[in-house]
Amino acid sequence: MAKPSPRDLWLRFETYHDVTYFTPESRAATDELGCKGGWMGYFGMRAAPLGAASPEAVAAAFYSFHPRMVSRALPDAWDVASPERFLETRLRGVDGALRRMLPTLDVGEPAALARDAATEAAKAGRVLGAANAALELPEEPHLALWQACTTLRELRGDGHIAALVAADLTPCETLVLFGADKGLDPAYLRTARGWNEDEWAAAEASLGERGLYSAGLTVRGAELRREIERRTDHAAQSPWKALGPAKTARFEELMTPLVLRLARQNEAMRVNPMAIDPVRELTT
Repeated sequence: MAKPSPRDLWLRFETYHDVTYFTPESRAATDELGCKGGWMGYFGMRAAPLGAASPEAVAAAFYSFHPRMVSRALPDAWDVASPERFLETRLRGVDGALRRMLPTLDVGEPAALARDAATEAAKAGRVLGAANAALELPEEPHLALWQACTTLRELRGDGHIAALVAADLTPCETLVLFGADKGLDPAYLRTARGWNEDEWAAAEASLGERGLYSAGLTVRGAELRREIERRTDHAAQSPWKALGPAKTARFEELMTPLVLRLARQNEAMRVNPMAIDPVRELTT
């Protein structure tokens, strides 16, 4: 059996994590809490492990969102509810979504493996991942698995941001290159992350001066994208080194049917052009 790659593993824990913010259950939970719109719920739930963080800190931690988009939700979200209540709310939304999509599957073993991987993963320099790792693990196995997958997801994301900073890419430049690489509509990306047309054009011009972009990715731009992904994968190895090859392979094996089932049912994942496609990647 081939050794699972960091990307193989990311595909699995990212998909299980992806029930968090945009399922009907999650939106209903944040609406009940009193959030004004889905983005307030998103920023409140995702940032809650950091405490009542400022919009500036959250924009830095999330990286690709324009700070003014974050500031439309924060700090107002902390007037709606405390970070502790946002954490309870996101668990309630996740619980509802997982019970609907995975009502009969036993996830005790993958939950234990994910917990061990997340516990032993390197945390230094990974602020959002470390904040999630510090949360108490829920008792219910399906929620314990979700919390561990969320920690692994944010730890990897922190490493990805480090790679972007090392590549000297601004948040908007990052989105320009990502969109060009994935064939995504720039208008969609601008709307999804809060950038306007002038800011987008300035990022394209800056990338053009570096030889990375010219109405699309240049050869140098494509290589930089590949290098960022290589660095991200390299920085994401510590959980699996700690878990060991046999247990890591077992985690991959157990998670595959779970994520396929989730991906086929998660409407938010199917309609989000930025989301990964586990069905295509795991069945082709």
